[in-house]
Amino acid sequence: MNWKKIIVLISTTLFETMEIINKTALQFAVVVDEQNHLLGTVTDGDIRRGILRGEGLDVPIRSIMNENPISAKSGQNASKYKQLMKIKKLKQLPITNEHNQIVDVLFIDDLSINTNENQVILMLGGLGTRLRPLTNDIPKPMLRVGNKPIVETIVDGFKQYGYSNFIFSVNYKKEVIQNYFQSGEALGITIDYIEEQKRMGTAGALSLIEHRPSEPFFVMNGDLLTQVNFDQLMQFHSEQNSVATMCVREYEFQIPYGVIETKGTDLISIKEKPVHRSFVNAGIYVLSPEVFDYIPNDTYYDMPTLFETLIEYGMKTSVFPIHEYWLDIGQVDDFHRANQKYKELSLI
Repeated sequence: MNWKKIIVLISTTLFETMEIINKTALQFAVVVDEQNHLLGTVTDGDIRRGILRGEGLDVPIRSIMNENPISAKSGQNASKYKQLMKIKKLKQLPITNEHNQIVDVLFIDDLSINTNENQVILMLGGLGTRLRPLTNDIPKPMLRVGNKPIVETIVDGFKQYGYSNFIFSVNYKKEVIQNYFQSGEALGITIDYIEEQKRMGTAGALSLIEHRPSEPFFVMNGDLLTQVNFDQLMQFHSEQNSVATMCVREYEFQIPYGVIETKGTDLISIKEKPVHRSFVNAGIYVLSPEVFDYIPNDTYYDMPTLFETLIEYGMKTSVFPIHEYWLDIGQVDDFHRANQKYKELSLI
């Protein structure tokens, strides 16, 4: 009966709906009126697109909901529901009665459809120069936050959503990583290794993969800690029909002076210490297999360059805004901050 927890009234705010989606981990909410009639649906992707458009958290959910959701009538054979969900690539399917009142919500996991065969490629070859002396003897992804290496925490994050096929791209002190994880069997995962003989960049290292993935796959930097829902990220990528999706994080900074706006020699306005907000690259990506056609072999090639190339060729690219916990452990202060934060969040 978990589906009843994701029913929200049309007057519910975006923020309240976001809390329900995050709390239930069902990635979905159904919008109804007082008589329980189906009015729309909301996915995590709808919420993130609303945030990107600048919608406030206090707007009613009708502002961002899908007003024409795919649904099915009750009383049909389960195989028909399964077929519809596979054809439409749905993870959830609202079921209604003859009066369009919601009576059930089917979830793809309950229909035993395996959707988590997508590979996860972790970039673990960096030198960690800014973290010295901590990285003098071990690579940055093996630094311990709490009671385990950063990269193991990343692996655990993917495992909780059913992703177990990993490729580790290694270079600096690779033997430390390989000796610790080996084949991945002890953690219930499989790991293949590719080795960068020289600096190749986040995208360039992908050219070393012998067997290209046949489905969309994750690429993630090995110095990040996050609580992103990777299922929601993969679903968002699919919904957008993108060849490449970049996770982004809102970054704000305050100019410590009064900013002057002028027109010629005329003073138009003065904004005292304004705060500027922008989205920045968060180092987590979902890519479709066709991106390999745009990655040169044996050449340094970073991920932003790949996205720029895809845009130049008219390929669909998207951004996925992260509002969950996220920290790039690039410097010693970040490392100490991560340990403190993980203690506070009881994540270790």
